[in-house]
Amino acid sequence: MKDQKKILAAMKENFEDCYGKAETRAYWSGGRINLIGEHIDYSAGHVFPCAITLGTFALVADRKDNKTRIFSMNMADKGIIEFPMSGNKYDRAKDWANYPIGVVDVMEKAGYKAPHGFDIILFGTLPNGAGLSSSASIEVLTAVILNDTFNWNINMVEMVKMSQKAENEFVGVNCGIMDQFAVGMGKKSCAILLDCNTLEYKYAKIAMEGYSIVITNTNKKHTLSSSAYNQRRKQCENALKQLQTVKPDLKALCALTKAEFDEISNVIEDPLERMRAKHAVYENERTLEAVKALEANDLEKFGKLLNDSHISLRDDYDVTGEELDALAELAWKQEGCLGSRMTGAGFGGCTISIVRDDAIEQFKKDVLEGYKKRIGYEPSFYVANIADGTHRFKV
Repeated sequence: MKDQKKILAAMKENFEDCYGKAETRAYWSGGRINLIGEHIDYSAGHVFPCAITLGTFALVADRKDNKTRIFSMNMADKGIIEFPMSGNKYDRAKDWANYPIGVVDVMEKAGYKAPHGFDIILFGTLPNGAGLSSSASIEVLTAVILNDTFNWNINMVEMVKMSQKAENEFVGVNCGIMDQFAVGMGKKSCAILLDCNTLEYKYAKIAMEGYSIVITNTNKKHTLSSSAYNQRRKQCENALKQLQTVKPDLKALCALTKAEFDEISNVIEDPLERMRAKHAVYENERTLEAVKALEANDLEKFGKLLNDSHISLRDDYDVTGEELDALAELAWKQEGCLGSRMTGAGFGGCTISIVRDDAIEQFKKDVLEGYKKRIGYEPSFYVANIADGTHRFKV
């Protein structure tokens, strides 16, 4: 609470420096971690993410004209970025602001035209390039600001879909829906079991008595759009097409069980594409098993499934890299750690580990030393709390 007050005071000062005095409203939008179910949202699989207490604050004031000015305290060197509230196109010069601009554009095309613009200050507590979905945090935040201001009464699932569409079609990153869904629909102390095919979901209470989720950041620079994300997605699409030659009614990789996949996987000619598909099918089953394990309070089994997920992402999906592997492998050796895996797109970013509370400080010390020795620089650690989704709040 103290931190929030300090952050908002600094934001208010920045707001007045940038735009002058005005009446402002405050909004919050978390980042996300995915506990398990990685790289399968676009294969219609089940994922198990949650919103976290690291994310994006916004202070917003209404303008009388059609212009929006937006400034991020985290990227002060980019200055104040201006854009109109209609008729936008992707503009590389507008850098990170293409995420909120994309949401404005998608909402306008869906018939929600903003009557006026805003002056906005953002401050993010998510570490840069950590792969904890700062883009989704900003997208859903923008949708909520617009919806709240203009009383459009759009439900959160629709805003989540619009935010994903902005990233897919405006920014050009072919992401699945998981990130925006977790950010928008998050619920304190719960993770969300989401069927990415139907968007059916249920909340599962995360009761980890005596254990916490430790996020460890590789501190390797990571950009989703420049990663091999789109290539992996294409490989999965190719594998699906080949499987459909023997199973024409198959709509998605994750509609298969492991046994069904093993029986027909030999029709996938390219061994790499076969491995990518195997990860999708096996990870989907792992996710369902992991939720059952948590519900049965079997944290040991849950931890083992996290490890298995990382191994599959390393060996079959090839999205981990030296830094994430170092963090996971070091974590597996630590006393009090039940399991550890990469979370997010991979190629940098973060791992999540389930660590006994009284072992966290030693865990950090040993992993830091081992990682520095192996990689050459230090990782960063955050003990995560699970948060509510994007919302306006009273200051």
